[in-house]
Amino acid sequence: MLTPNELPTALTLDDVIDWLCQRADAMYGGEAVTQLEHALQCAAMAKAAGASASLITAALLHDIGHLAHEVTDVHYPHEKLAADLLRDVFGTAVLDPIRLHVDAKRYLCAIDSDYWASLSPASKRSLEWQGGPFSPSQAEAFIARKHAGDAVLLRQWDDAAKMAGTIVSSLGTYFSIMRMVARPTAHIGAEAA
Repeated sequence: MLTPNELPTALTLDDVIDWLCQRADAMYGGEAVTQLEHALQCAAMAKAAGASASLITAALLHDIGHLAHEVTDVHYPHEKLAADLLRDVFGTAVLDPIRLHVDAKRYLCAIDSDYWASLSPASKRSLEWQGGPFSPSQAEAFIARKHAGDAVLLRQWDDAAKMAGTIVSSLGTYFSIMRMVARPTAHIGAEAA
């Protein structure tokens, strides 16, 4: 496993926008959408549900760890990498749902017998190496965590945001939302990408 000293440098908001514009055109795992299409669909669902600006941002950026080409160690979970990369830009209302969205899948599998059947084949495969469903006590401990409820919502949008050909708002729609919840010290000079 990578140590914090081996991580890529924490991103700025400019970097986040650049990564989404320059690195997110690859297909999203075994799904029929690109990384960017997945991110935009997930954010659009959060926005349509009336989620907070922080949760919409988390929905948009939850898989940014997959775009860290510098990290090749498969033992570094993408959700933890994403939160580490974004640590200087956003607070816990954005970072915690991102960090917890994989555990939210494990939670949902534990509490809802129909949930597993609704997962895509790629998501079912990844669940196996993510630790499988939580035990009842693990599920109870998970849902008691701060922002776990937001992580569950993010997970549900994440699962649904894999529809090829779906038209949603462009990335630029989310720039002002990200700026709204960025830390005051974050470099937020990007106006367009």
